[in-house]
Amino acid sequence: MTAATILSREARAPLLRPLFRIAGLAGLGLFALGVALSDVVARAPAGATHLARALQPPMTGFSFGTDAAGRDVFSETIHALAVSVPQAVLAASIAIMLGAIAGFGAVRLPMRSGTLLRGIVGIFGAVPVLLLAVAFAAIAGNHFAAIAAGLAAAPSSFVRSFDRAAASADSRHAEFARATGIPGTTLLRRDLVYEIRGHFVSVAARALALVTIVLATMSFLGFGATAPRRDLGAMIADARLDYLHAWWIAAFPALTLMLFILCARLAAALDEGETP
Repeated sequence: MTAATILSREARAPLLRPLFRIAGLAGLGLFALGVALSDVVARAPAGATHLARALQPPMTGFSFGTDAAGRDVFSETIHALAVSVPQAVLAASIAIMLGAIAGFGAVRLPMRSGTLLRGIVGIFGAVPVLLLAVAFAAIAGNHFAAIAAGLAAAPSSFVRSFDRAAASADSRHAEFARATGIPGTTLLRRDLVYEIRGHFVSVAARALALVTIVLATMSFLGFGATAPRRDLGAMIADARLDYLHAWWIAAFPALTLMLFILCARLAAALDEGETP
């Protein structure tokens, strides 16, 4: 690869990221609209059985086919999406508040206590998020799966936000501002504005993608949503006996889940070399 090619790619990357973010946010907006209108979009109530012959492939009137109980897979997918998205939003909100916002504030704690807190939280951040979420859900119960996912995702978000805020607090312009007598509260407000303006959308979208994956996997393993309020992960799990001869039962919920996560990742618009 020539130097000119590398420079060309680096020049295009900043131009493409806003487009990816717009596409991701637009996709999330469409998903939100679908969730809000789920009872209108779905052709049958959630859990309605014997609507047609069981295990019918996609056809006219049943665009996603039917499952083993004769349920309309399209309607069930819409209803499951209406369960998955609110849970993911709740979990992401917890991760943002206890992770990103708390990490930003911990840098300003006195007597290096923030650094100590960062080390303690970093221990939990070294544990896989899914493992933490399953452990929390096993203790609290499946009804608290969204809270468990949010708590499990918070440590990594805390560490990332803390490190970014610490680098900003130790920068030359921050040292110059303190030397000129600018009050600490003024610096805090300025840094908070910069943090929200520059990173909030990326942090929120990244958290949304992470907790969506965790929640779907938890449900697949039996630690998340259960019938009659199935989410997409539970739909995929319920279809596991029919994967080979009735592919559509799991394929359409899985595709919906993948598209939602993709939109969230596009909305994050990560910088080159930045880890998810």
